[in-house]
Amino acid sequence: MRSDPQVFQGKTLLITGGTGSFGNTVLKHFFDSEVGEIRIFSRDEKKQDDMRHLLQARDSRLAGKVFFHIGDVRDERSVRSAMHGVDYVFHAAALKQVPSCEFFPMEAVKTNVIGTDNVLRAAIDEGVEKVVCLSTDKAAYPINAMGASKAMMEKIVYSNARNGAGRTTICCTRYGNVMCSRGSVIPLFIKQIKEGHPVTVTDPSMTRFLMNLDEAVDLVRFAFEHANPGDLFIQKAPAATISDLAEAVQKVFGRTGTTVIGTRHGEKLYETLMTCEERLRAEDMGDYFRVRADTRDLNYDKFVASGDAKTMSEEAYTSHNTIRLDVPDTVERIKTTEYVQLAIEGRESEAVQ
Repeated sequence: MRSDPQVFQGKTLLITGGTGSFGNTVLKHFFDSEVGEIRIFSRDEKKQDDMRHLLQARDSRLAGKVFFHIGDVRDERSVRSAMHGVDYVFHAAALKQVPSCEFFPMEAVKTNVIGTDNVLRAAIDEGVEKVVCLSTDKAAYPINAMGASKAMMEKIVYSNARNGAGRTTICCTRYGNVMCSRGSVIPLFIKQIKEGHPVTVTDPSMTRFLMNLDEAVDLVRFAFEHANPGDLFIQKAPAATISDLAEAVQKVFGRTGTTVIGTRHGEKLYETLMTCEERLRAEDMGDYFRVRADTRDLNYDKFVASGDAKTMSEEAYTSHNTIRLDVPDTVERIKTTEYVQLAIEGRESEAVQ
Protein backbone atom coordinates (compact mmCIF):
# COMPACT_ATOMS: atom_id res chain seq x y z
CA MET A 1 0.00 0.00 0.00
CA ARG A 2 1.32 3.45 -0.87
CA SER A 3 -0.05 6.84 0.20
CA ASP A 4 -1.27 9.50 -2.17
CA PRO A 5 1.79 11.75 -2.48
CA GLN A 6 -0.42 14.83 -2.69
CA VAL A 7 -1.43 14.29 0.94
CA PHE A 8 2.09 15.12 2.12
CA GLN A 9 3.00 17.69 -0.54
CA GLY A 10 4.48 20.76 1.08
CA LYS A 11 3.60 19.54 4.59
CA THR A 12 5.83 19.36 7.67
CA LEU A 13 6.16 15.93 9.28
CA LEU A 14 7.59 15.42 12.78
CA ILE A 15 8.87 11.96 13.74
CA THR A 16 9.51 11.47 17.45
CA GLY A 17 12.15 8.85 18.14
CA GLY A 18 13.10 9.52 14.54
CA THR A 19 16.59 7.97 14.63
CA GLY A 20 15.23 4.51 15.40
CA SER A 21 14.38 1.69 13.01
CA PHE A 22 10.96 3.11 12.18
CA GLY A 23 12.23 6.65 11.61
CA ASN A 24 14.98 5.46 9.29
CA THR A 25 12.46 3.49 7.25
CA VAL A 26 10.08 6.46 7.06
CA LEU A 27 12.93 8.52 5.65
CA LYS A 28 13.61 5.83 3.07
CA HIS A 29 9.99 6.16 1.92
CA PHE A 30 9.64 9.93 2.20
CA PHE A 31 13.10 11.32 1.45
CA ASP A 32 12.51 11.94 -2.25
CA SER A 33 8.75 12.57 -1.93
CA GLU A 34 6.97 15.92 -2.13
CA VAL A 35 6.88 16.35 1.65
CA GLY A 36 7.99 19.88 2.49
CA GLU A 37 9.97 19.27 5.68
CA ILE A 38 10.78 16.31 7.92
CA ARG A 39 11.75 16.93 11.53
CA ILE A 40 13.65 14.24 13.39
CA PHE A 41 13.13 14.56 17.15
CA SER A 42 15.26 12.39 19.43
CA ARG A 43 17.71 12.60 22.31
CA ASP A 44 20.76 10.86 20.80
CA GLU A 45 23.00 13.36 19.03
CA LYS A 46 25.33 10.60 17.74
CA LYS A 47 22.50 8.82 15.92
CA GLN A 48 21.30 12.14 14.53
CA ASP A 49 24.79 12.93 13.24
CA ASP A 50 25.06 9.47 11.65
CA MET A 51 21.69 9.94 9.95
CA ARG A 52 22.66 13.42 8.76
CA HIS A 53 25.83 12.11 7.09
CA LEU A 54 23.93 9.24 5.43
CA LEU A 55 21.35 11.63 3.99
CA GLN A 56 24.03 14.04 2.76
CA ALA A 57 25.78 11.17 0.99
CA ARG A 58 22.52 10.04 -0.58
CA ASP A 59 21.43 13.45 -1.92
CA SER A 60 22.76 16.69 -0.45
CA ARG A 61 19.97 18.71 -2.04
CA LEU A 62 17.14 16.64 -0.59
CA ALA A 63 18.95 16.32 2.74
CA GLY A 64 18.25 20.03 3.23
CA LYS A 65 14.59 19.35 3.99
CA VAL A 66 15.42 17.09 6.96
CA PHE A 67 15.89 19.02 10.22
CA PHE A 68 17.18 17.55 13.47
CA HIS A 69 15.88 18.49 16.92
CA ILE A 70 17.64 17.31 20.07
CA GLY A 71 15.08 16.73 22.79
CA ASP A 72 13.24 14.21 24.91
CA VAL A 73 9.50 13.51 24.90
CA ARG A 74 9.74 13.53 28.70
CA ASP A 75 10.53 17.25 28.49
CA GLU A 76 7.37 19.12 27.52
CA ARG A 77 9.27 22.29 26.64
CA SER A 78 11.52 20.58 24.10
CA VAL A 79 8.53 18.84 22.55
CA ARG A 80 6.65 22.12 22.16
CA SER A 81 9.70 23.77 20.63
CA ALA A 82 9.86 21.12 17.90
CA MET A 83 6.08 21.17 17.31
CA HIS A 84 5.75 24.73 15.98
CA GLY A 85 4.44 24.73 12.41
CA VAL A 86 4.05 20.94 12.20
CA ASP A 87 1.21 19.45 10.11
CA TYR A 88 1.59 15.75 10.89
CA VAL A 89 3.23 13.70 13.64
CA PHE A 90 4.38 10.08 13.69
CA HIS A 91 4.98 9.36 17.38
CA ALA A 92 7.49 6.50 17.61
CA ALA A 93 9.57 7.52 20.65
CA ALA A 94 9.40 4.80 23.29
CA LEU A 95 11.27 2.50 25.59
CA LYS A 96 10.73 -0.86 23.89
CA GLN A 97 12.96 -3.48 25.49
CA VAL A 98 10.94 -5.77 27.77
CA PRO A 99 13.72 -6.68 30.25
CA SER A 100 14.97 -3.11 30.75
CA CYS A 101 11.42 -1.83 31.32
CA GLU A 102 10.83 -4.71 33.73
CA PHE A 103 13.79 -3.63 35.87
CA PHE A 104 13.16 0.12 35.51
CA PRO A 105 9.38 0.49 35.15
CA MET A 106 9.25 4.17 36.08
CA GLU A 107 11.54 4.96 33.16
CA ALA A 108 8.98 3.27 30.88
CA VAL A 109 6.24 5.38 32.48
CA LYS A 110 8.20 8.60 31.95
CA THR A 111 8.79 7.95 28.25
CA ASN A 112 5.85 5.85 27.10
CA VAL A 113 3.08 7.39 29.21
CA ILE A 114 4.06 10.93 30.21
CA GLY A 115 6.05 11.44 27.02
CA THR A 116 3.05 10.52 24.87
CA ASP A 117 0.82 12.92 26.77
CA ASN A 118 3.40 15.67 26.24
CA VAL A 119 3.44 14.99 22.49
CA LEU A 120 -0.34 14.92 22.15
CA ARG A 121 -0.98 18.04 24.23
CA ALA A 122 1.63 19.96 22.26
CA ALA A 123 0.15 18.74 18.97
CA ILE A 124 -3.36 19.78 19.99
CA ASP A 125 -2.22 23.20 21.19
CA GLU A 126 -0.28 23.78 17.96
CA GLY A 127 -3.22 22.73 15.78
CA VAL A 128 -1.46 19.75 14.20
CA GLU A 129 -3.76 18.05 11.68
CA LYS A 130 -3.01 14.37 12.35
CA VAL A 131 -1.03 12.32 14.87
CA VAL A 132 -0.36 8.60 14.49
CA CYS A 133 0.99 6.90 17.63
CA LEU A 134 2.84 3.59 17.47
CA SER A 135 1.95 0.88 19.96
CA THR A 136 2.78 -2.79 20.38
CA ASP A 137 1.13 -6.17 20.78
CA LYS A 138 2.41 -6.16 24.35
CA ALA A 139 -0.22 -3.52 25.19
CA ALA A 140 -2.93 -6.16 24.66
CA TYR A 141 -3.42 -8.15 27.88
CA PRO A 142 -0.13 -6.79 29.25
CA ILE A 143 1.93 -8.96 31.59
CA ASN A 144 5.09 -6.86 31.71
CA ALA A 145 6.01 -3.26 32.52
CA MET A 146 6.66 -2.34 28.91
CA GLY A 147 3.26 -3.64 27.84
CA ALA A 148 1.52 -1.96 30.76
CA SER A 149 3.14 1.39 29.91
CA LYS A 150 2.11 1.01 26.27
CA ALA A 151 -1.43 0.07 27.30
CA MET A 152 -1.55 3.30 29.30
CA MET A 153 -0.14 5.12 26.28
CA GLU A 154 -3.07 3.84 24.21
CA LYS A 155 -5.52 5.02 26.87
CA ILE A 156 -3.93 8.48 26.69
CA VAL A 157 -4.33 8.42 22.91
CA TYR A 158 -8.02 7.58 23.19
CA SER A 159 -8.61 10.10 25.98
CA ASN A 160 -7.01 12.95 24.06
CA ALA A 161 -8.79 11.94 20.85
CA ARG A 162 -12.14 11.87 22.61
CA ASN A 163 -11.82 14.86 24.95
CA GLY A 164 -11.22 18.10 23.12
CA ALA A 165 -8.59 17.38 20.45
CA GLY A 166 -10.05 20.18 18.35
CA ARG A 167 -8.90 19.97 14.73
CA THR A 168 -6.28 17.33 15.57
CA THR A 169 -7.11 13.75 14.56
CA ILE A 170 -5.29 11.31 16.85
CA CYS A 171 -5.13 7.58 16.17
CA CYS A 172 -3.01 4.58 17.06
CA THR A 173 -1.36 1.60 15.36
CA ARG A 174 -0.41 -1.65 17.02
CA TYR A 175 1.94 -4.23 15.59
CA GLY A 176 3.94 -7.23 16.70
CA ASN A 177 7.51 -8.30 16.17
CA VAL A 178 9.20 -6.18 13.49
CA MET A 179 11.92 -8.28 11.92
CA CYS A 180 15.45 -6.87 12.17
CA SER A 181 14.41 -3.76 14.05
CA ARG A 182 16.86 -2.58 16.69
CA GLY A 183 17.14 -5.14 19.50
CA SER A 184 15.19 -7.86 17.69
CA VAL A 185 16.22 -11.49 17.52
CA ILE A 186 17.12 -12.12 13.86
CA PRO A 187 20.25 -9.91 13.90
CA LEU A 188 21.28 -11.72 17.10
CA PHE A 189 20.85 -15.12 15.44
CA ILE A 190 22.91 -13.99 12.43
CA LYS A 191 25.66 -12.66 14.68
CA GLN A 192 25.77 -15.90 16.67
CA ILE A 193 25.97 -17.99 13.50
CA LYS A 194 28.72 -15.87 11.94
CA GLU A 195 30.73 -16.12 15.16
CA GLY A 196 30.29 -19.91 15.19
CA HIS A 197 28.06 -20.01 18.26
CA PRO A 198 24.78 -21.92 18.70
CA VAL A 199 21.61 -19.92 18.17
CA THR A 200 19.95 -19.22 21.53
CA VAL A 201 16.17 -19.50 21.75
CA THR A 202 14.05 -18.83 24.80
CA ASP A 203 11.10 -21.22 24.26
CA PRO A 204 10.91 -23.20 21.00
CA SER A 205 7.08 -23.21 21.02
CA MET A 206 6.83 -19.43 21.47
CA THR A 207 5.18 -17.76 18.45
CA ARG A 208 5.80 -14.31 17.04
CA PHE A 209 4.20 -12.26 14.25
CA LEU A 210 6.67 -11.50 11.44
CA MET A 211 6.43 -8.02 9.90
CA ASN A 212 9.14 -6.13 8.10
CA LEU A 213 9.89 -2.45 8.60
CA ASP A 214 8.34 -1.40 5.29
CA GLU A 215 5.07 -3.00 6.38
CA ALA A 216 5.27 -1.13 9.69
CA VAL A 217 5.50 2.15 7.78
CA ASP A 218 2.67 1.09 5.45
CA LEU A 219 0.48 0.42 8.50
CA VAL A 220 1.12 3.94 9.80
CA ARG A 221 0.40 5.43 6.38
CA PHE A 222 -2.84 3.46 6.13
CA ALA A 223 -3.88 4.69 9.57
CA PHE A 224 -2.94 8.24 8.60
CA GLU A 225 -5.24 8.17 5.57
CA HIS A 226 -8.22 6.32 7.07
CA ALA A 227 -8.35 7.32 10.73
CA ASN A 228 -11.24 8.76 12.63
CA PRO A 229 -10.39 10.17 16.07
CA GLY A 230 -9.35 7.40 18.46
CA ASP A 231 -9.16 4.58 15.90
CA LEU A 232 -6.74 1.69 16.42
CA PHE A 233 -5.29 0.02 13.32
CA ILE A 234 -3.78 -3.46 13.24
CA GLN A 235 -2.13 -5.21 10.30
CA LYS A 236 -2.90 -8.83 9.59
CA ALA A 237 0.38 -10.70 9.70
CA PRO A 238 1.69 -14.29 9.59
CA ALA A 239 3.59 -15.82 12.48
CA ALA A 240 6.18 -18.52 13.16
CA THR A 241 7.46 -20.38 16.17
CA ILE A 242 10.81 -19.27 17.55
CA SER A 243 12.07 -22.78 16.77
CA ASP A 244 11.12 -22.44 13.09
CA LEU A 245 12.52 -18.92 12.96
CA ALA A 246 15.87 -20.12 14.31
CA GLU A 247 15.82 -23.01 11.80
CA ALA A 248 15.04 -20.61 8.95
CA VAL A 249 17.92 -18.28 9.83
CA GLN A 250 20.27 -21.27 9.98
CA LYS A 251 19.09 -22.46 6.58
CA VAL A 252 20.17 -19.11 5.16
CA PHE A 253 23.41 -18.55 7.09
CA GLY A 254 24.62 -21.99 8.12
CA ARG A 255 23.91 -24.45 10.90
CA THR A 256 25.52 -23.98 14.30
CA GLY A 257 22.93 -25.72 16.47
CA THR A 258 20.33 -24.38 18.87
CA THR A 259 20.48 -23.87 22.63
CA VAL A 260 17.32 -23.33 24.70
CA ILE A 261 17.98 -20.74 27.40
CA GLY A 262 14.49 -20.19 28.83
CA THR A 263 12.20 -17.16 28.71
CA ARG A 264 13.39 -13.70 29.68
CA HIS A 265 11.74 -11.43 32.23
CA GLY A 266 8.22 -10.50 31.16
CA GLU A 267 8.05 -12.52 27.92
CA LYS A 268 4.78 -13.92 26.59
CA LEU A 269 4.31 -17.33 24.96
CA TYR A 270 2.43 -15.68 22.09
CA GLU A 271 1.57 -12.20 20.90
CA THR A 272 -1.93 -10.73 20.98
CA LEU A 273 -2.59 -7.98 18.46
CA MET A 274 -6.31 -7.65 19.12
CA THR A 275 -8.15 -8.63 22.29
CA CYS A 276 -11.49 -10.44 22.43
CA GLU A 277 -13.11 -7.19 23.56
CA GLU A 278 -11.60 -5.22 20.66
CA ARG A 279 -12.41 -7.86 18.09
CA LEU A 280 -16.11 -7.45 18.84
CA ARG A 281 -16.06 -3.91 17.45
CA ALA A 282 -13.35 -4.41 14.80
CA GLU A 283 -13.87 -3.66 11.12
CA ASP A 284 -12.11 -5.88 8.58
CA MET A 285 -10.48 -3.60 5.99
CA GLY A 286 -8.70 -6.26 3.95
CA ASP A 287 -5.06 -6.25 5.03
CA TYR A 288 -5.90 -4.36 8.21
CA PHE A 289 -8.34 -4.22 11.10
CA ARG A 290 -9.79 -0.97 12.36
CA VAL A 291 -10.93 -0.97 15.99
CA ARG A 292 -13.16 2.03 16.49
CA ALA A 293 -12.86 4.08 19.64
CA ASP A 294 -15.19 3.40 22.54
CA THR A 295 -17.14 6.66 22.51
CA ARG A 296 -19.45 5.92 25.45
CA ASP A 297 -19.66 8.62 28.10
CA LEU A 298 -19.62 8.28 31.88
CA ASN A 299 -23.40 7.91 32.17
CA TYR A 300 -23.40 4.21 32.96
CA ASP A 301 -27.07 4.08 33.94
CA LYS A 302 -28.29 3.88 30.35
CA PHE A 303 -26.01 0.91 29.66
CA VAL A 304 -27.29 -0.91 32.72
CA ALA A 305 -30.85 -0.33 31.51
CA SER A 306 -30.46 -1.01 27.80
CA GLY A 307 -26.87 -1.98 27.03
CA ASP A 308 -25.71 -4.90 24.91
CA ALA A 309 -24.80 -7.83 27.14
CA LYS A 310 -22.24 -9.14 24.63
CA THR A 311 -18.86 -7.63 25.51
CA MET A 312 -16.32 -9.79 23.68
CA SER A 313 -15.83 -12.13 20.73
CA GLU A 314 -14.94 -15.77 21.18
CA GLU A 315 -11.23 -15.34 20.50
CA ALA A 316 -8.52 -12.73 20.26
CA TYR A 317 -6.25 -12.24 17.23
CA THR A 318 -2.93 -13.78 18.22
CA SER A 319 0.28 -15.24 16.82
CA HIS A 320 -1.13 -18.65 17.79
CA ASN A 321 -4.25 -18.41 15.59
CA THR A 322 -3.06 -16.33 12.63
CA ILE A 323 -1.51 -17.84 9.48
CA ARG A 324 1.36 -20.07 10.66
CA LEU A 325 4.49 -20.14 8.50
CA ASP A 326 6.57 -23.29 8.16
CA VAL A 327 10.36 -23.16 7.85
CA PRO A 328 10.53 -22.65 4.03
CA ASP A 329 7.90 -19.88 4.23
CA THR A 330 9.79 -18.29 7.12
CA VAL A 331 12.97 -18.31 5.05
CA GLU A 332 11.21 -16.39 2.30
CA ARG A 333 9.68 -14.03 4.85
CA ILE A 334 12.95 -13.05 6.52
CA LYS A 335 14.56 -12.50 3.12
CA THR A 336 12.18 -9.58 2.56
CA THR A 337 14.17 -7.53 5.09
CA GLU A 338 17.01 -5.27 4.01
CA TYR A 339 19.12 -6.43 6.96
CA VAL A 340 19.03 -10.08 5.89
CA GLN A 341 19.65 -9.15 2.26
CA LEU A 342 22.77 -7.22 3.26
CA ALA A 343 23.86 -9.89 5.76
CA ILE A 344 23.81 -12.55 3.03
CA GLU A 345 26.41 -10.41 1.23
CA GLY A 346 28.37 -9.83 4.46
CA ARG A 347 27.31 -6.18 4.57
CA GLU A 348 24.98 -6.15 7.58
CA SER A 349 27.03 -3.33 9.13
CA GLU A 350 25.61 -1.08 6.42
CA ALA A 351 22.03 -1.71 7.49
CA VAL A 352 20.36 1.05 9.47
CA GLN A 353 18.48 -0.31 12.47
